[in-house]
Amino acid sequence: MLDIAEELDRWVEQGRDFAVATVVAVGGSAPRQPGAALAVDADGTAIGSVSGGCVEGAVYELCRQALQDGETVLERFGYSDEDAFAVGLTCGGVIDVLVTPVRAADPARPVVAEALAAAARGQAAAVARVVRGPSDLLGRALLVRAADDDPEVSARPAGGLGGHPELDRTVAAEARAFLDAGRTGTLEIGEQGSRCGAPLTLLIESSVPPPRMIVFGAIDFASALVRIGKFLGYRVTVCDARPVFATAKRFPDADEIVVEWPHRYLERTDVDARTVLCVLTHDAKFDVPLLRLALRLPVAYVGAMGSRRTHLDRNRRLREVGVTDLELARLRSPIGLDLGARTPEETALSIAAEIVANRRGGSGVSLTGAHTPIHHDTASAPGPTGRIGSVA
Repeated sequence: MLDIAEELDRWVEQGRDFAVATVVAVGGSAPRQPGAALAVDADGTAIGSVSGGCVEGAVYELCRQALQDGETVLERFGYSDEDAFAVGLTCGGVIDVLVTPVRAADPARPVVAEALAAAARGQAAAVARVVRGPSDLLGRALLVRAADDDPEVSARPAGGLGGHPELDRTVAAEARAFLDAGRTGTLEIGEQGSRCGAPLTLLIESSVPPPRMIVFGAIDFASALVRIGKFLGYRVTVCDARPVFATAKRFPDADEIVVEWPHRYLERTDVDARTVLCVLTHDAKFDVPLLRLALRLPVAYVGAMGSRRTHLDRNRRLREVGVTDLELARLRSPIGLDLGARTPEETALSIAAEIVANRRGGSGVSLTGAHTPIHHDTASAPGPTGRIGSVA
């Protein structure tokens, strides 16, 4: 649901009634992950997607029905062997979809509205909804916010699940853990907030600020990479020490342009485990101090442009300033996948493909003739609390 928060937030502000269908569980080769959503308003306008087209028509009708009768329903869609044109996923997967009406009189609307507003504004928040359990609890929602300038607000969950008092406290704590990790997934818990008792299944959706892509080197290749970085949902910064090249006119799609020595900027800016660093300067006076720092930071990806000769020379220089072989093993250089790229746009595509493969656990090989899964889920293993989810 939070993946279409901007549009839904506008619907809320306009006072529209709508129903939202959210993927809550997947199996096999399903095209969308938990949290993917389709919404339909009272006029029949639809936004979003739950399957990439396989079952959109059937889900659309479920949303229309939910708007009429006010009932929350959980529906499963899978492959139909008997009729390939029947309602189902022809890719062979299975998805469970929760359809919830969000009308003016519905008790969950204020919580949903607050969650959508936070997500639309890029604020960190997580919403937990009951997707399996007693019918009177189905669709109920609880919202938690990240710590901010008002700790009292962030510490107080909004809404509630309508069950045992301990249930809200336990789910709020679990939702904050999901939020800290930037994860969306399901949680199994007892009705009384423990691992005992009748089980409930909750979907916890996290909304976190977009991950950062920092592109060092204001060159033509950087301009193409900025565009594809924005397309992939990154907040993109371009950094270069040369003011004549690092300009808004040359990089109109960048969220931020910084004129500063790259390593000095990296020393003072915020990065996290989702940040990707793309070093396109291929100049030792910039690369060596920058990479010496970058390879010691807890970021998702560090790639550097250059020929194979440049790569070997750069590695030698990095070793001379104390970079270890273990740290060097993190460096993706020459940057990008082997696509035979020539143009800036093709090169940007090869870099972006490597970033996605690194993020999702892909091999980068052609799917034709391969026997590897099409969709990789690098976060599918149960965590310390037993929850299973996927990175948002």
